[in-house]
Amino acid sequence: MKLKGLTKKVLGIISIFSMALLFAGCSNSAAHKVTHITYWHVNAQTLGGASVNKLVKKFNETHKNIKVTAKYNPNMYQGLMQNLQSAQASGKVPDVVQIGWAFTNYFSDNFKYMTPTDAAQQFDKNKKTITNNFSTQTLSFAKNAKGKLVGLPYSLSTPILYTNDDLLAKDGIKKSSLKTWEGVAKAAKTIKQKSGKYGVYIQEPADTWAQQAMMLSNGAQIKDANGKAAFASTQGQKAYQLYQDMVLKDKSAIHTPWNQGMDDFVNGKVAMAFTTVAQASHIKQSVSFKASSQSAPTFDGHKLTVPVGGSMLAITAQKTAQQKAAWTFEKFMYQNDSLLTWDKGTGYLPPTKTSLKSSAFKTYLAANPMIKPAVAELPNAVPWTSFPKNGLQAEQDMIDARDKILSGSNVGKTLKSAQEKINDQQ
Repeated sequence: MKLKGLTKKVLGIISIFSMALLFAGCSNSAAHKVTHITYWHVNAQTLGGASVNKLVKKFNETHKNIKVTAKYNPNMYQGLMQNLQSAQASGKVPDVVQIGWAFTNYFSDNFKYMTPTDAAQQFDKNKKTITNNFSTQTLSFAKNAKGKLVGLPYSLSTPILYTNDDLLAKDGIKKSSLKTWEGVAKAAKTIKQKSGKYGVYIQEPADTWAQQAMMLSNGAQIKDANGKAAFASTQGQKAYQLYQDMVLKDKSAIHTPWNQGMDDFVNGKVAMAFTTVAQASHIKQSVSFKASSQSAPTFDGHKLTVPVGGSMLAITAQKTAQQKAAWTFEKFMYQNDSLLTWDKGTGYLPPTKTSLKSSAFKTYLAANPMIKPAVAELPNAVPWTSFPKNGLQAEQDMIDARDKILSGSNVGKTLKSAQEKINDQQ
């Protein structure tokens, strides 16, 4: 009887031990279940690609249950949107995407996504996660025409004027004369005549952000209150006419793709570059001359108005597990130290209230004065124009108009033709 009782006890212990092993096995299996997500971005190596890789690597090392794979999309935000169209058609969409402001409405009208508001409510059970971290102005950049928050503001930039101070001094150009586009045009002409080098390069990626900034600072509208394209106004035409004259008449401005234009600036072939603050780190690391920056020029008699550049992060994951993982990844990307890594690698401005005011960012800003004009411009920033219907084609129409004008076509006719084409599609 004793032996029998002992046998029962031993069997019971073995049974309990076996159950413990089973649950340990389940727990261990659950702990190692990894959710895979993909992050699509537009950041080439000269525009933050290395920082993307660094952040993704750190996230994967600190979040064992989630594996993020980053994918670079060439041709900037337009290229990413075209790839996203193909991905949606095939049913294999990424989980987090970097969407440029110009495509906010087009994205929200044509793709399936989870709003950050819904993600915060579902996964954090906290409606204030977003409003506690982002200002009303910053959130406005990521809202569509219906006032719906589409993604979280990530990259913030404004266009600034970079200068080769050595070349300006050599040709007798005072930086104080570059506060207006008229002044920039005059200085560029002087540089061309004295040194034979180009005076200015205005960025030309697969968007018209810089050209829109020029028009806005001449009092033009890109889109009117009714959502119609309105850039072919007298003010818009005047801005483009000055631009065309610099390129074709004075031959003081260079008309070339973005990468080539920036290479020409950092190699000392162009005296000024009007481009995003996100080029600040690349310029600082690449130039052999004294470089600095100042606020975007305006046209005589007009106040500074610039379209905010950059992007938002949107969740396109369709399954709950991937959506939750995507939200976890996004929150990591918005931590102060993550944003500082991003800012240092690019020159972009931090989008959250805490990071913009953090002592770490202020220290970084003090050591990188080229970024200061962009911070000063933020109060003058307005949302980048985004057309709701056929937004991808609308942006292309504006790019085509720019290229035609810089190749010699009539400014007024070309802008009016592009404006009519966009409005016919809306």
